Amino acid sequence: MPFNPKDKAFYHKESLEQEERRVYEICHGCRRCFNLCPSFNVLFDRMDASGKEAEGLVQEDLNEVRDLCYECKLCYNHCPYTPPHRWDIDFPRMLLRAKAVKGKEEGISFADRLFGNVDFLGTWASRFAFLFNPLTHLKLNRIFMEKILGVHRDRNLPLFHHERFSKWFRKRAAKKGIRKVAIFATCFVEYNDPEVGKAMVEVLERNGCELLFPKQRCCGMPYLDGGDIASAMKNIRTNSEALSQAVDAGYDIVIPGPTCSYMLKQEYPIFLPDDKTAKISKHTFDVSEYLMKLQATGELVLPKKGMKVKIAYHLPCHLKAQNIGYKSRDLLKQIPGAEVEVVERCSGHDGTWGMKKEYFNLSMEIGEKLFNELKASEPNMLATDCPLASLQIEKGMGQKPLHPVQILKRAYEEDCAH
Repeated sequence: MPFNPKDKAFYHKESLEQEERRVYEICHGCRRCFNLCPSFNVLFDRMDASGKEAEGLVQEDLNEVRDLCYECKLCYNHCPYTPPHRWDIDFPRMLLRAKAVKGKEEGISFADRLFGNVDFLGTWASRFAFLFNPLTHLKLNRIFMEKILGVHRDRNLPLFHHERFSKWFRKRAAKKGIRKVAIFATCFVEYNDPEVGKAMVEVLERNGCELLFPKQRCCGMPYLDGGDIASAMKNIRTNSEALSQAVDAGYDIVIPGPTCSYMLKQEYPIFLPDDKTAKISKHTFDVSEYLMKLQATGELVLPKKGMKVKIAYHLPCHLKAQNIGYKSRDLLKQIPGAEVEVVERCSGHDGTWGMKKEYFNLSMEIGEKLFNELKASEPNMLATDCPLASLQIEKGMGQKPLHPVQILKRAYEEDCAH
């Protein structure tokens, strides 16, 4: 069935299982997604072991395939049978439905509710950052968090900043520009890494953008990680109202995080199909995508001096899922003297999945190929657009990557220094 949470059959376990077996039967005959992620490896292993293909899968097998999906979305673009096709296969949304059915049947866990409500957690953790940051890095507290919240004790966690990005933005002196941009900051920039947002503001203003910060909540993806569609929908409706008004006023929406830009472009029109989300989808851009749009018309301000640097750039899964090409790589290549090598590997962090004690070790195992390829390129600098991939790379390599707009900002600063 098409992905439609309003359909009465959406939450029926029998309907879900029937759809899973239909899809798995087709996947079994195709196998293009072999080795793409742990879900497919387990799926094919279990079907081969039973000798009965999808019919031989027991409930335990179905559960394991569901639990191992971390919604990277790569299989969707890899699949030749996605809508509009007579087989209509949408593997990631089908397993998102499975999480929602589980949440309806068993209830959403406390941990998934807490980590899904990023704005609540971020607001209070930022307000008391002087206490929260050191406490969450104490060994004893990490053991407690593992037992109560299921967060693996060795998972590196982001810091929270007392001055949130939105507060900084509203204090600054606004600049007039020849083009209008509404910033959707992402919750990570808002609470954990405002420096990325500040770099984006500086780069956009240097390129003649007049900036707006509309009312906004978390995009809703963390709620979906836990199967909480009802809570995600509240955020989607709130954001759609404010962002559609910005679009009507002539603003494009520019986002520094690939998961959020993916959500606004591709998930909002699915979850809330109306004129507002259609407009938002059409006018939403990843920040590098937006800047390369300016480059295509000769309007991008290019660094003159540049800097001699070799950058190993990790392409995030949720950027690949947008089918926009290699915009961040192309942007970095605009910096004179910069050599850019792209590494296309999943980091394995993937939302809250890689935080959980059940999957932390597997997430690091998935990330190992990425770490090795980044090291092999022998770079002076690491880059990625994804904040969670950045955490994973920092955990695996001991070096924190920069966002592409931070690197471009540095290149602009080199011009000012000479």
